[in-house]
Amino acid sequence: MSQMLKSSGAMALATLTSRVLGMVREMVYASFMGNGWVASAFFMAFQVPNLFRRLLGEGALTAAFIPIFKQKEVRDGHQQMWRSANAVISGLVTAAGVITLAAVAGISMALPLVSGETRLMLELLRFMFPYMLLACLAAVLIGMANARGHFFVPALGAVILNVVMIASVLVLAPRMGSKPEEQIFGLAIGVVLAGIAQAFFQLPSLAREGFRYQWVAPWHDPTVREVVRKMLPGSIGVAAFQINVLLTQCFSFWFDPSIVATFNYSVRLMELPQGMFGVSLATYLLPTLSGLAAEKKFPEFRQVLGQGLSHLALANLIAAAIALALAHPIVRLIFEHGRFGPDATQRVALALACLAPGLLMFSMNNIFARAFFALNDIQTPMKISVFCLAVNLALAFWFLKYFQHSKVGGEVGLALANTFSAVINVSLLTYALRRKLARFDFAGLRRSLVLLFSNAVLAGVIAALLSAFWERRLGARTLPLKLGAVFVPGGIAAGVYWLLALWLRVPSALEMTSLFLNKFRHQE
Repeated sequence: MSQMLKSSGAMALATLTSRVLGMVREMVYASFMGNGWVASAFFMAFQVPNLFRRLLGEGALTAAFIPIFKQKEVRDGHQQMWRSANAVISGLVTAAGVITLAAVAGISMALPLVSGETRLMLELLRFMFPYMLLACLAAVLIGMANARGHFFVPALGAVILNVVMIASVLVLAPRMGSKPEEQIFGLAIGVVLAGIAQAFFQLPSLAREGFRYQWVAPWHDPTVREVVRKMLPGSIGVAAFQINVLLTQCFSFWFDPSIVATFNYSVRLMELPQGMFGVSLATYLLPTLSGLAAEKKFPEFRQVLGQGLSHLALANLIAAAIALALAHPIVRLIFEHGRFGPDATQRVALALACLAPGLLMFSMNNIFARAFFALNDIQTPMKISVFCLAVNLALAFWFLKYFQHSKVGGEVGLALANTFSAVINVSLLTYALRRKLARFDFAGLRRSLVLLFSNAVLAGVIAALLSAFWERRLGARTLPLKLGAVFVPGGIAAGVYWLLALWLRVPSALEMTSLFLNKFRHQE
């Protein structure tokens, strides 16, 4: 368990750096283009290659390949392990290259048939689609490095990506023209350059492990066939949330173009705590659980999974409580600059408040799906995700129609639909996993969840009361006051939450505190 915390903690540090830079990127984006139709066209276009990246790269492909990669290491040795990796990479580059060429050709033929917002969106998509191939390659290389025990350096690849994307706004965009709909192409070019930088950043650490790329024909390779067989249904199982976002935004783009950009900013804020610990922990757990399953160590498998979920709840519940209580001050501090005004702040804050209760569910979905993949069960999460995808689409369409003529925007409907479907998804995955692991004991986890949830509710109430007091007495006219409006209530609430968790002797809080104190003493 200490190794899990150290590895996921190291990844969390790298991911925190990446997410902070990602938030800086979103701040630059917001100031540059606000939440209008140009911003929505860009975010809508970026969703498509990003979805393929999740489906073919860091989602289903790595979830299907990493267990096989670990099995090859255990059973067949390093030579066969690297050969299987080369075969999968060769197949990935071939498949992603064909998809990219077909997509660019199809978009080019469709452009004369459309105009306005849709035309700009398709033109941006044509520029950005090659990012899918590059990001898929980077995701597989990162997965291989994680399986070899490297977590910190590979996670820094996202830092490089964000630096390049920020530079594209500051350097490329002003050179593309004078209008926002012209300058936005600088951001599209920056996305592709960022994908190139992230992919090549992974090669040195793998080279030190002995990896050398060689073309291996993927057409009849048994590893490639097995990966494809597992990947196709798993593409829905792991990427359900991203599919939900894309499909719901496709028809919300035609309800009101500004919905896409507004909802995107709220999702980015949610991904900060989710990525910093939830994704880091899930990334660590996949090769770890796969190794335990390959060696038939199922008691240890259950123990590691249960402890991982407990640590996840400790971090995510307080983040959700603070996001819900301080949604408006957070959005105001981070995004309200340039073309992003108070009206956009209000809309994004409402969407964030509706997404916040589902934060733990979004992260747990990642971990449960990877537990099934480690057990070589692709069908169960796929079937559950298909059902929840249908539920989400129905709810999103109904909520969009309901909120279309109300004072709140349609992005609130998208947020509510995603939260409700995530709760249903995790509930069904939990039930299925208990049936699969008959002796999986949820009693300890259930007790921790009850205590942590109670603490989070109290912390949220404290944060909300302190925030109201701050706004009434001090306001937020200057940057220091805006900072204080977020960090004073949030810091006090988080401190109360943590101290109560220690007083109630929640195991995850005790272990994480002990690890931190031991590291601090060691440094002294």
